[in-house]
Amino acid sequence: MATPSTVPETEPRQGVRAQGRSPGELLARYGAPLGLILLCIFLTWRSEFFLTPENIANIGRQSAIIAILSLGQLAVILTAGIDLSVGALMALCVTALATLAIKLGVNAYVAILACLVLGLLLGVTNGLLLTKLHLPHPFISTLGMMNVARGLALILTGGFPISNFPDPAVTYIGSQEIAGVPVAFILVVALYLLGHFVLTQTTVGRQIYAVGGNPEAARLSGINVSRTLILVYAVSGLMAGVGALVLAGRVNSGPPNAGLGIELDTISAVIIGGASFFGGRGTAGGTMIGVLFIAVLRNGFNLLNVPGEYQTLLIGIIIVVAVYVDVLRRRSSS
Repeated sequence: MATPSTVPETEPRQGVRAQGRSPGELLARYGAPLGLILLCIFLTWRSEFFLTPENIANIGRQSAIIAILSLGQLAVILTAGIDLSVGALMALCVTALATLAIKLGVNAYVAILACLVLGLLLGVTNGLLLTKLHLPHPFISTLGMMNVARGLALILTGGFPISNFPDPAVTYIGSQEIAGVPVAFILVVALYLLGHFVLTQTTVGRQIYAVGGNPEAARLSGINVSRTLILVYAVSGLMAGVGALVLAGRVNSGPPNAGLGIELDTISAVIIGGASFFGGRGTAGGTMIGVLFIAVLRNGFNLLNVPGEYQTLLIGIIIVVAVYVDVLRRRSSS
């Protein structure tokens, strides 16, 4: 039996083929970067404010939370899963952080650690619900967790935000800048570099791709599929905890309604960035491009005073196109 380090090569499923790429594969690989470049050129032409340092920093701040949650979502989607609970998990983590730091007066660093551990444990719970209860699809387990976490956040706060953190250490990541660059965006860059390294240079990364590509083949190759699935949902939960720290700094409170609908943005970013709903394909770099595409698009909408309903319509069309490109790519490679 092969060991996990001898898993059948998964590079082709990551989109790295030297020759013979179909139009669908080429569009999936280069469509998002090209689209981002063209979008930036268009907005530079239409708005004098787009390329200002203040607006670029604003894009960095606005995209930080979605980028962090999308990195966890990428890990899940690589295994052909989905996590609908990330927004609710972030809400529960930030309300728990506010309760500890503001209401109970717990040491700031203890409260921060508790926030991260809570996110991790909630993610592990998602993984256990899927693997140990043998639920038919992660849609079910994470949808249930989404409602449980949102309900707990509302119960914990009574439905109202808990505001004004007494210790600036809690809000540092989400509120401060270094040389004009938001600390939150610096954290995003560090997390994505780490994610890229893990996915491309470690056995764990190869196992994640293998499980997404063919779970049965991965199992026969010696990979513990259940453990890998629990790991990716744990990562997603941990990223929700990190996102809660950034959110706390941005709003200086713990709002129980935080992250409503943000799970759709994270899924959109991952798919626009070239990942496949069928699993086994996607990169951290591609997801970052997907995040920036959505952030720049929404920023441009605001600069051009596009009504909110048209913003929602256009983003929905882009998501459908991205998924259809994924379907074309899968057909051409089968």
